[in-house]
Amino acid sequence: MTENAGQTTSRLVSLDAFRGATIALMVLVNNAGSGRDSYAQLEHAAWHGWTITDTVFPSFLWIVGVAITLSLGKRLAGGTSKSRLMAQVARRAAVLFVFGLAVYAYPNFDLGTQRILGVLQRIAICYLIAAAIYLFTGVRGQILWIVGLFAAYWMMMTLIPVPGYGPGRLDVEGNFAHYVDRLVLGAHNYANTRTWDPEGVVSTLPAIATALFGVLAGQILRLRRGLAERTTWLFVAGSLLLAAGLICTAWLPINKKLWTDSFALFMAGLDFTVFAIFAWFIDGLGWHKPARPMVIFGMNAIALYMISEGLAELLGAVRVNAAGGAISLKAYIYRAWFAPLASPPNASLLYSLAFVAVVYAAAYGLYRRGWFLRV
Repeated sequence: MTENAGQTTSRLVSLDAFRGATIALMVLVNNAGSGRDSYAQLEHAAWHGWTITDTVFPSFLWIVGVAITLSLGKRLAGGTSKSRLMAQVARRAAVLFVFGLAVYAYPNFDLGTQRILGVLQRIAICYLIAAAIYLFTGVRGQILWIVGLFAAYWMMMTLIPVPGYGPGRLDVEGNFAHYVDRLVLGAHNYANTRTWDPEGVVSTLPAIATALFGVLAGQILRLRRGLAERTTWLFVAGSLLLAAGLICTAWLPINKKLWTDSFALFMAGLDFTVFAIFAWFIDGLGWHKPARPMVIFGMNAIALYMISEGLAELLGAVRVNAAGGAISLKAYIYRAWFAPLASPPNASLLYSLAFVAVVYAAAYGLYRRGWFLRV
């Protein structure tokens, strides 16, 4: 993209690169060689607080929001009706939701404990609702929806009493989101927690707001202004949101697993700011060649997510015989090839980097053949 204001509708290479950087980081942090030895920043925060790992999922949702504005806005301007666009959005959301169910069903396919909500499911829900809000409201309405979602979530989490705990508890067991997940989802919660889901029912409300922040970022990008002015507005918005997120920790601490209001604000601020840097260097200064690996990742994000998750599940499910008995293929590869190379944290990181390289090889193969998974 050039500085000319009239070219604001050109494809943003930086958006593909930002999406690709996010998917690469996701693959890295989701596939540690040894979880107990990983660097702290490559693990989710235990509860309150955040690490670089906690930035991955909100960035996906934020990017979804940006894509909603750029894609649907262009098609609206081309004369496509809102009802037709909404029907297509609903179909895509349904396909994404089914993909999410398939990811968690594999390889055991146990319907009795099938996880109902999850990463792709939350993306599907947020995409559907954020797209509807974009199609049938303006910027003011989108801001009001964000405020309303935050207010509703805050009131639920602080005012509604949880049986046996009371209102306002934000610990693992006593919070209202946990209570609803246990009541509504039952045995269909996240397998590692069993009674609550980090992508659960109540915390989806502020997650929708995260997607709407992306919608607003897309509104800035569609302004008929030079790229310098638009990136400046992104920086300003990002700074204000970062400050708002820190201020809101006085009421709700930053917490990815609860997706608190402060978390959604702070992470949206990071996304506005980091993407502004991507847009300036890649689309403004023309740094396309250095960004190409990230773009290749970003142009097939859903396929690569499913490939990485499926490969990880396969490596964990296959058992091989070792000196101490049967262990997973992942554990065997890590112990035989990576553990001898470095200290435990660095060996774990080397395994993660190797996993990213394997997924990138798949991404490059798909890219060369022109195969892109579209929903």
